[in-house]
Amino acid sequence: MIVVMREGAREEEIQTVVNLLEGKGLSAHISQGVEKTVIGIIGPKERVRELSLEALPGVEKVMPVSNPFKLASRAFHPQDTMVQVGSCVVGGADPVIIAGPCSVESKDQILEIAHAVRAAGAHMLRGGAFKPRTSPYSFQGLGEEGLKYLALAREATGLPVVSEVMETEALPMMLEYVDILQIGARNMQNYPLLRAVGRTNKPVLLKRGLSATMEEWLMSAEYILAEGNPNVILCERGIRTFEKYTRNTLDLNAVPVVQHLSHLPVVVDPSHGVGNARYVIPMARAAVAAGAHGLIVEVHPNPPEALSDGDQSLTLEAFEQMVREVARVARALNEVADTAYAHKS
Repeated sequence: MIVVMREGAREEEIQTVVNLLEGKGLSAHISQGVEKTVIGIIGPKERVRELSLEALPGVEKVMPVSNPFKLASRAFHPQDTMVQVGSCVVGGADPVIIAGPCSVESKDQILEIAHAVRAAGAHMLRGGAFKPRTSPYSFQGLGEEGLKYLALAREATGLPVVSEVMETEALPMMLEYVDILQIGARNMQNYPLLRAVGRTNKPVLLKRGLSATMEEWLMSAEYILAEGNPNVILCERGIRTFEKYTRNTLDLNAVPVVQHLSHLPVVVDPSHGVGNARYVIPMARAAVAAGAHGLIVEVHPNPPEALSDGDQSLTLEAFEQMVREVARVARALNEVADTAYAHKS
């Protein structure tokens, strides 16, 4: 349920509603919009119905929320969420580009890539220190040594660092080194891990599971939000279908659909979405055209020698090309938006 306050409702009227809800053992989440304040209610509906909330001063209406995800719902939080990461804002008009290798392989490798992607226009650096691989015999990452190399790269370039956390036991270590905690597709429904990152104040990049519906994806975000961490970034990275010519099927439907359902920012991972470097740039352009708030792509100076995911990694030169092309798409979209606004005015 949500309580929609009247335009111009006073602070004391809002607080009266919150105090009444909390006095009945319900949780109240305040979302301040430009014109109106919305108060989300978490708790049994029966308890809410016992209260005459619509009779309180400043209350316009009380509405049910049909979606099972409450805090992630746009009904609870009508305005878009912006996630601040250093000097970057994920969720604004300009798409944020996160780039780097699938795996951190050495200090020299990550420093070379970090300097190159920064020069080309990346806003953040990605790199795996702990790698969940299909085969137990594949390269599993450098662990804490890899995290230290990422921290060195951040110091050298100023790029915030994104890396995957795989288990709750590793979380304290990850918090020392990274700026965004990535939850990988295989851990999207690892609920203890979701709760653990929800109890931190670090931004979380939540990847969609290989066979997850959009609702299941948003319910996973709900676990993080329910623990008190509002800084969730959703990442569409392709889903498993019957198609064999690509590693996955990049579901760009998810970008506008999830933006309609939720206030959380959405970025797209075309590298995992297609699994073939040949198709990454076209799908990166398409993702930005669909309205994605950013991209996360894999880049390697010599993809054939990469220890993981070389087939889907862009060369440094190809990454520069991608940045130029998605920038043109973003500019075109902004021009269309400006023209529409001018006509409306």
